[in-house]
Amino acid sequence: MNDIPVSILIGCVCFLVFLSAFFSSSETSMMALNRYRLRHLEKKGHKGAKRAASLLRRPDRLIGVILIGNNLVNTFATALTTIIALRLYGEVGVWYATLILTIVILIFSEITPKTIAALHPEKVAFPFSLILQPLLKVLYPAVWSVNAISNRLARLFGVDADKDANDHTLNPDELRTVLNEGGDLIPQTHQDMLLNILDLDEASVDDIMIPRNEVVGINLEDSIEFIAAQLESTDFTRLPVYEGDINNILGVLHLRYTPKILKGRNGLSHDAIREHISQPYFVPESTSLHKQLINFKDQKHNLALVVDEYGEVQGLVTLADLLEEIVGDFTTNFANTHEPTIIDNEDDWYTFDGGASIREINKSLSWNLPTNGPKTLNGLFMEHLEIIPKGPVSFAIEDYRFETQKISKTMIETAKGQLVISASE
Repeated sequence: MNDIPVSILIGCVCFLVFLSAFFSSSETSMMALNRYRLRHLEKKGHKGAKRAASLLRRPDRLIGVILIGNNLVNTFATALTTIIALRLYGEVGVWYATLILTIVILIFSEITPKTIAALHPEKVAFPFSLILQPLLKVLYPAVWSVNAISNRLARLFGVDADKDANDHTLNPDELRTVLNEGGDLIPQTHQDMLLNILDLDEASVDDIMIPRNEVVGINLEDSIEFIAAQLESTDFTRLPVYEGDINNILGVLHLRYTPKILKGRNGLSHDAIREHISQPYFVPESTSLHKQLINFKDQKHNLALVVDEYGEVQGLVTLADLLEEIVGDFTTNFANTHEPTIIDNEDDWYTFDGGASIREINKSLSWNLPTNGPKTLNGLFMEHLEIIPKGPVSFAIEDYRFETQKISKTMIETAKGQLVISASE
């Protein structure tokens, strides 16, 4: 070693510093790869992505080969630097060489290459995998020995490298965050639709159903003249048919049969209507929207009557209502065209219809009213006040202030509300 010129030793140290930078940037870039983008590129046949994905299937082995290589080159660099310092400056030079080598490694082998690798992981990881793959095979005995010891120590802390290596699944809340942070990668309309799909499991059919007091149907106890006028004026394509009470549902009439009924032997009659109705389809009020969407598909129905635990009809839900939960309003909601349920007063106050859905208010105004109880604003007020007030009252529910306006004998018909901004905010 004493016969080797100092210039060659310095060149070797520079080469070892370069190798140290290679291992440092390899580790950072591999760990910084977006696993979902990596899977996408792998499925598209990207060779670099395939190599990187193969290495990352066992990150313990990947880290093992990188750290073994990095520690070896750093140790050799330290030894050569010590030899150079002794030959040039004696024992005093060792202290200076240690300080200089530490600064060089920090700047050129750690901070700079790791910063570049963290900012551009794919550009670094994919080409470097060409070297890491064969290097892992060459050093596999050493890597296996080191991993065998380290994995056993990890098990003491509840970490199993074999089971946890590829555990990169997202739960629904994490997926919502990914979608919200998608930025320009995903158009806003697509983001909204995907988020709405995720929210289908959070709501049930009673959150979006048309309540029974607003259901438009044909009562066979009404006169033929009244029913005829009803068929001519209705905006719906399907009407539930009942006798006397809506709980006595006989079926559903599709209005495409109306001309056929009118041209029949006896024209429009109660019996003619009975002949052209289809079997009613009932669903429990607690059915999730996601499950009901699948049920509509499987059962080949477009309208379902919602019943409670006692078998009483609470309302109805249609396929269009469900689809609008995903894509937004794409048709006119004839059931609610008489007046809007939320009116912006442009003074931080809103006027609400008492029958307005709490879920719809939360979605429209980005509020967070409680939804684990009553489904309508009137129901929430009744639960909070525990009485039907005889005159205007003002009260707060969590971070929201409300003032009643129009009150009937049985419900709070309209009220004003606003989000209260606390002084600390």
